[in-house]
Amino acid sequence: MVEGQGRQLASKWAKTEVLLSHPSIAPHIPPTRIFTSANLKSMLGLHRMVVVKPVKGAGGHGVIKVTKESTGYAYTYYSQTKRFASFEGLFASLNQQRSGRKYLIQKGIYLATIGGRPIDYRVKYVKTDTGWVYRAMVGRLAKPGLFVTNLCRGGTIMTAAQGISRSLSPSLVGAKKRKMRELTVLSTHLLESHFPGIGQLGFDYGIDRSGKIWIFEVNTRPQ
Repeated sequence: MVEGQGRQLASKWAKTEVLLSHPSIAPHIPPTRIFTSANLKSMLGLHRMVVVKPVKGAGGHGVIKVTKESTGYAYTYYSQTKRFASFEGLFASLNQQRSGRKYLIQKGIYLATIGGRPIDYRVKYVKTDTGWVYRAMVGRLAKPGLFVTNLCRGGTIMTAAQGISRSLSPSLVGAKKRKMRELTVLSTHLLESHFPGIGQLGFDYGIDRSGKIWIFEVNTRPQ
């Protein structure tokens, strides 16, 4: 296999279902459901904030933050926020944005921040002739005013150590990097057993304000 090639798997739902089947990985996956009116209503009731995103997509395209507020509902798409008095109004507008594409709903995570800007992490793991190796572990800091951290949306790249140190504590750098590596290896074994032929994976991790590590998604064509 040429490095960086391999089987592509676009569906975020298919990969999430596999990861949820493992007892050591499942606690690190935010609760995730297929986008329906009933699922959205119940998840907003439980979590107050959720993220809805395309089942197939990359680069932060189509990712929307939805919140339940005291006076109704709101969603933020890139830097634009819309508010709704009723759930029906919210759902109708989201359906319009969705344009018929399949979407997922994921519990919103309050990420650790730097200067009020959320940061997450991308771990790139690639299969070579001698086995899987790390190609990157970096922090991605959201552009001011945005909640998505993607570099194509103006995010700023830094080392994972800098991100953890500045958003949480320098004393946590070693432990958090080790845990992300451990989850990466475990998840890769599991995904490879279900989807033979994958050759590269991009893991999107978040660390919340309490220091818990979350796996948001895994890409088979990481940018």
